Amino acid sequence: MNRFRMIAALALTYVVFAILLNSVGTVILQSIASFGVGKTEASLLELFKDLTIAAVSFGAASFLPLIGYRRAMILALALLGVACVLMPLWPGFRTTEVLFTCVGISFALAKVGVYSSIGLLTSDRAAHGRLTSTIEGTFMLGVLAGNWLFSAFINHAAPADLAWLNVYWVLAALCVVVIALLASSRMDESAAHNRHTSTIKGSLVEMLQLFVRPLVYVFLISAFLYVLIEQSFSTWLPTFNNEILKLPNAMSIQLASILPGAIALGRLAAGQALRRLHWYTLLNICVVGMAAIVLVSLPLARDVAPSADISWRNAPLAAWLFPLVGLLMAPIYPVINSVVLSSLPKPSHAAMTGLIVIFSALGGTLGSRITAVVFARSNGIDAFYFSLLPMSLVLLALFFFKRETDRRGPTGPTAIGLVAK
Repeated sequence: MNRFRMIAALALTYVVFAILLNSVGTVILQSIASFGVGKTEASLLELFKDLTIAAVSFGAASFLPLIGYRRAMILALALLGVACVLMPLWPGFRTTEVLFTCVGISFALAKVGVYSSIGLLTSDRAAHGRLTSTIEGTFMLGVLAGNWLFSAFINHAAPADLAWLNVYWVLAALCVVVIALLASSRMDESAAHNRHTSTIKGSLVEMLQLFVRPLVYVFLISAFLYVLIEQSFSTWLPTFNNEILKLPNAMSIQLASILPGAIALGRLAAGQALRRLHWYTLLNICVVGMAAIVLVSLPLARDVAPSADISWRNAPLAAWLFPLVGLLMAPIYPVINSVVLSSLPKPSHAAMTGLIVIFSALGGTLGSRITAVVFARSNGIDAFYFSLLPMSLVLLALFFFKRETDRRGPTGPTAIGLVAK
């Protein structure tokens, strides 16, 4: 097994999906301009993506151990590459719906494959946490790169120009490159099999049995709420910048890239913080800090007047301050994921990852949809004020999550070291 090559393949797989999954906000903005659709209809792209992820993940967790995680990721990238080619060949809003349906199917296969492979490539909880954080960090770097990649293809003088669709040729080529890397890599997957996961029925039963564990369902509630918040921010931030802060389309997308950049930086910084703070203390500080940034930055976004000579130097303060919520948002998802996965035997990782993906997808869909409805009926400021409610619920969910981990024994920072080392 070539461990380094396989880890590189997992990271690049996540980069490809990061670019496409988090392009929803950009594609919504461009679909409104290029295809003349309304906000509520455009928000359905999130639905096509996330509900497909949720539906396919349930089955994927059952049959992926049988076909192999590496083969599943190759299949996912091949489907994704074909969908990318369709975008410039048949431009239209219906094609974007097909694209994000394929993105959802492919990501369900890829995420179960990636997360389950992490358990096969690591030998203890600390190593599992470090690799999980690294992979999630590359995901956010992919999101950051994706914002700039898409903005580079947008015609600044005529935002409705279909030239932005040429970005999908680049993404299709990237899929081919990662497929080649996966095809030339090897990984021992024997540890992922046992007598229960040797059949689809057995894998389904094992997934359902996970629900009887309080640790699992408290974790799923936490993950659902976190993704609800993150997706509402990442999906609608470009539109918020454009309509509320009066920034041009391309600049709105570029400034929105501060959010994933902040998340990537926050996940690296969290590693150092976890050397000194218990994970539960750190996450509570993060959630409270997120709420504080929302309360400080949103009032600054009110009554912004449009400017003909707007630039990065004179952009509204809220355009810079609000995305910094990503710094504090960053540690939550990889921390809770690593805690729950490293607490389970390796043959259960595919089933658990399937549940993670399902509940994350549902949280993302609900968060984006609520933000879209409030955005359309009121304004973007009120839509983002709504995030304070799920933030409060995250604090409550984390309390019960810690209680369940304490009942399992003194895990502590070493077992849940994550990015700490």
